[in-house]
Amino acid sequence: MSADQPTELSALGKTTPLPSEPSIDTLEKVPSPHPDDHFVVRFTQPEFTSLCPVTAQPDFAHLVIDYIPDQWMVESKSLKLYLNSFRNHQAFHEACTVNIGKDLITLLSPRWLRIGGYWYPRGGMPIDIFWQTGNVPDNVWLPEQGVATYRGRG
Repeated sequence: MSADQPTELSALGKTTPLPSEPSIDTLEKVPSPHPDDHFVVRFTQPEFTSLCPVTAQPDFAHLVIDYIPDQWMVESKSLKLYLNSFRNHQAFHEACTVNIGKDLITLLSPRWLRIGGYWYPRGGMPIDIFWQTGNVPDNVWLPEQGVATYRGRG
């Protein structure tokens, strides 16, 4: 498909139920408007939730996803549905964070991707998970993710 051809999207502009489980099938892609340029796309999900696989209690995170598209970009509504489908999914923090990154790699084949999972405390200790595909290409402006270390109240 060329960048000029429209992509058939199943979620955008339609009432779409929340998927019951995360699946790469939920994610959709659209052609990059600038496939020859290196630019960073950032998605921030400050209220990400999943369930602890041991206790089934809710876990909360602030996710930041940065990637440099090649031919494809993720369609944002499909990403929102995909991320929100984790709310009833039982998995450890590490599995959630890394699997999201790997699913985006499988879908998009971007030039580069990183994900930061800034998880709120479980058992009194916050757990932060970071994953990326390699070194950032030269001459790319990549801001810090800007998520402060967990401090508790105050």
